[in-house]
Amino acid sequence: MKRIKVVITGLNIVSSLGLNLEENWENIVAGRSGVRTITLFDPSHNETRIAAQVPDEFETYAARFCKKRIAQQMTRATRMAFVCAVEAVQKSGVDFNAADRRRCAVILGVVSTGNTSVERENAPRNRIIRNMSNAMPAWISLHYGLEGPNYAVNTACASSAYAIALGYDLISRGSADIVITGGADSSINPEEIEGFNETYALSTRNDAPEKASCPFTKDRDGFVLGEGAGMVILESDESARAREAVIVAELAGYALTSEAYNIMAPLTGGEGMAATMRIALRHAGINAGDVDYINAHGTSTTLNDLYETMAIKQVFGQRARSIPVSSTKSMIGHTIAAAGAIETAITVMSIRHKIVTPTINYHTPDPELDLDFVPNNSRAHKIDVAISNSFAFGGHNATVVLKKY
Repeated sequence: MKRIKVVITGLNIVSSLGLNLEENWENIVAGRSGVRTITLFDPSHNETRIAAQVPDEFETYAARFCKKRIAQQMTRATRMAFVCAVEAVQKSGVDFNAADRRRCAVILGVVSTGNTSVERENAPRNRIIRNMSNAMPAWISLHYGLEGPNYAVNTACASSAYAIALGYDLISRGSADIVITGGADSSINPEEIEGFNETYALSTRNDAPEKASCPFTKDRDGFVLGEGAGMVILESDESARAREAVIVAELAGYALTSEAYNIMAPLTGGEGMAATMRIALRHAGINAGDVDYINAHGTSTTLNDLYETMAIKQVFGQRARSIPVSSTKSMIGHTIAAAGAIETAITVMSIRHKIVTPTINYHTPDPELDLDFVPNNSRAHKIDVAISNSFAFGGHNATVVLKKY
């Protein structure tokens, strides 16, 4: 059966660098850091006291999109998902009154709704609804009256990349016309920071928050937690053209794999990461030689950055050193369930604007990691094909392939 072409007609981001796509794009192109000392709670008892928080203005901003009674039944993370999705739909120009709602779906990557001690102190009621892991897609589906598939997927840090891939499948096989997809997360709380510290995964560079996330450098000491949401509106090419939508990119293909190796560590030498990228390119019908940019998983941890570099070399050979590779996480931290969607959106913007965004805090190169990591400053660069990587605890790997439309 011939696959239906899948296109992207809307994008949006909420992160520590902005409350919408435009603010985020401006700040990411400028190479700014959204990492600060935590203010959501008193972090003085935690080993790590820094994170990439969404600006305090978010709640006021969210009130423009979400009625107070409904907002009280949502956690902070769910509100981020809802607001981000509503603006993404607005940007796409979709009118669901003119669509077949039975062929419109919502698939989101969700690790948790974030109903932690930080939330419960402020909103002790509605525990059941606020804890529901399916609450994020459910609220969005209810808002628009969408009757197609509506669910959440949890594959840790690759969750929203998985959601995008599953949305691709629905459209490419003819089961849906429009899919709202992406993810949201807010893990900035004492419990999760303490837990990540126990695994030695987080940076403890508390005295210099803006410099703490430094992927691919010799002095990287762990990732920085971020929070936020990323949304992508997927649509069949036929549906988008029929309503004369602005098509921002093509989602050409993907790969989802399991390393089946270790609950935390990636497969030695980046073998699993390399396999994922190869499968994604094959699924998209793209030759390795045609890839112009890689948005890396780039967490700023010792093993991920080393193995991802090794994997890129395996897939792209001698050409690997001439492909720009950068990490959005250097600026907005690791947004866990939202990471894949946020990074997909940034990659699409890079294709549209012919700009590769930087890996900031790149001041002490690691001699083992010798690719072009776009150090510190954005760069003009024509991009016809790009990939975005997401590699998660549990061995959940995902690569999405994006093309200029």
